[in-house]
Amino acid sequence: MANATMIMEFLLLGSSDGWNLSFLYFTVFPVTYLGTLLENLLIVTVTTADQNLHTPMYFCLRNLSILNMCYISITVPNACVNSLTWQRSISVAGCATQIFLVIFCAYVEMLFLTIMAWDCYVATCQPLQYLLIMNPQFCVCMTLASLLSCLLYAGVHTGNTFRLSFCQSNMAHQFFCDVPSLLRLSCSDTTSNMVLILVSIIIIGGNCFAIIIMSYIHIFSAVLKFPTRATGKAFSTCTLHILVVSVFLGSITGVFLRSSATSDTLQDMVLSPFYTMVPPFLNSLIYSLWNKQVKEAVRRIMQRQLFSGKR
Repeated sequence: MANATMIMEFLLLGSSDGWNLSFLYFTVFPVTYLGTLLENLLIVTVTTADQNLHTPMYFCLRNLSILNMCYISITVPNACVNSLTWQRSISVAGCATQIFLVIFCAYVEMLFLTIMAWDCYVATCQPLQYLLIMNPQFCVCMTLASLLSCLLYAGVHTGNTFRLSFCQSNMAHQFFCDVPSLLRLSCSDTTSNMVLILVSIIIIGGNCFAIIIMSYIHIFSAVLKFPTRATGKAFSTCTLHILVVSVFLGSITGVFLRSSATSDTLQDMVLSPFYTMVPPFLNSLIYSLWNKQVKEAVRRIMQRQLFSGKR
């Protein structure tokens, strides 16, 4: 510690030693980013413009789409620009901001997905009480509670990370600032950080996942009692939703619970996009291409625009 120097910036190398991942930054990342923006922008526009979609379900979907655009915009554009310009450095303040925003968006995403699963459960299993339970006041309160609680949560994790001393290398083998990469660079005891991460994943992630699974179990049971042509569509949509949530939580758990002393950073490089890029991209696909009401609303809006244009 006597020879420790204060680190003023971090270097985001974007790949592990010996691995050239440039193709990700020039092909996969830009395509995924643009696709996510277009899909979610379409959902936001349609659910806002079409009066038939001014319901609690699509209020939640619109919030999720806005969050998805913000979430993927925190990491991907900066990573692509850095790869093009070979600008790898990021200030400590910039790194702290990026960590705060990533943690905030990740956990708001988890809470929003849980709220949407609950909304689907109420609509399917308690349709007569749906408007009473999922009233506008309840939806707004749940959204605000999610945002405010996650601000506090992200602040605790970010503050707990940057209270550490960084006296080793400032080179992080990652395309954005994340907590596991910084824990490897710290010369302080990171036990409390790992305990906080473990408790957070178990309490927040575990409870959200349990609520989602239980909601879909009840939905499956209700759908099987009254089989229709829509049964297969309901099963496929719910299965895809559970799959996305599983990938989301699994990748977060895999990255954040790895030992900070682990030198194999390629695994983190592979897993990180699965919780920063894949959920925003797939969620919009599931709720737009697989949603009959959204597709019908798009057709109505296009017909209305064509009709007004001819006039």
